[in-house]
Amino acid sequence: MAQGGSTMGEEPGWGELLGAFVLAASIPVVVGGALICALVGLSVWVSSAVRRRRPGGGGGREAVRDPNGPA
Repeated sequence: MAQGGSTMGEEPGWGELLGAFVLAASIPVVVGGALICALVGLSVWVSSAVRRRRPGGGGGREAVRDPNGPA
C-alpha cells in the first residue's frame, strides 16, 4: 500500500527548539549544582567534626585576647 506525502515530520519551530535547548541545558546545571552543594556541605561537616575533636576547641582562637576588650 503506497503512502502519500512525506514521511518526514515538520521542522520544529523556534519555540520548540528553544524549549529543547533549555531542557537539555538545565540537566547539567541541576546535576552540577547538586554536586557542588554536596561537596561544600560535606567539607563543612568534616571540618566541623575535626574542629570538635581538636584539643582546645577552636584551634587557639579563644586564647587570643583583644587588648581593647570585648566589642
